[in-house]
Amino acid sequence: MKAHRIWALVSRHLYLYKRSLPRLMEVFYWPLLDLLLWGFITIYLKGYKENLPGYVTFFIGALILWDILFRSQSGISVSFLEEVWSRNLLNLFVSPLRVSEFLISTMLISIFKVIAISVVSAILALIFYSFNILSIGISLLPLVINLLIMGWAIGIVTTALILRYGQQAEILAWGLAFLFQPVSAVFYPVDVLPGFLKVIARYIPSSHVFEGMRSVIKDGRLPVNELVWAFGLNLVYLVSSIIFFNWIFKIVKIKGSLVKIGE
Repeated sequence: MKAHRIWALVSRHLYLYKRSLPRLMEVFYWPLLDLLLWGFITIYLKGYKENLPGYVTFFIGALILWDILFRSQSGISVSFLEEVWSRNLLNLFVSPLRVSEFLISTMLISIFKVIAISVVSAILALIFYSFNILSIGISLLPLVINLLIMGWAIGIVTTALILRYGQQAEILAWGLAFLFQPVSAVFYPVDVLPGFLKVIARYIPSSHVFEGMRSVIKDGRLPVNELVWAFGLNLVYLVSSIIFFNWIFKIVKIKGSLVKIGE
């Protein structure tokens, strides 16, 4: 792998944000809308449930962390779609660019997006609700890393499916992550789920992350067991997603359908 090829692709996508208002709105508009909506809901609930502390803290913290997972996933899949929409995909893969370099560059792009959107969300949460996400402390770092990795795995699988099935699968770039939200226990504990969903949630890394977040906020204790589960599952899923992408890429090359994507 060559670092200059990876950075060239990353730079190509970062330049798109320099003079594009619609793309910049992704950084500011959606975090603001989400925080206002969920913030008002949590304040309303707090007014009726005084005996249940931490409503704002739990909900706003969960919202910011969920956005990290979603933006990590969309950072990969939407970056791929940018190449499809601009009819640049074939140009990339007839160049010396390797599949591994392409995937790493999309991961780096997702990190830039996550950092930008997370900073905006954290500032808005501090201004509107006096909630400081950094109050979670050093425990925030392993939680964020786990969500990033899970987002990458989902994003790589999404990209592979779009590569294989074309435009009819593009909706997955925005919708696939939300398939995991009900069993991720983002806004509620895993205990409220029905029995069969509890079993599924046990094998979803994000459910361990959000359970860990609530434990940190409530008790100030980092649940090491939850983090070990999350890291282990993420490792398996990330490796599996990369293998899946390479398998799909070979199929697409054999079928000659790479040149038809975006037509």
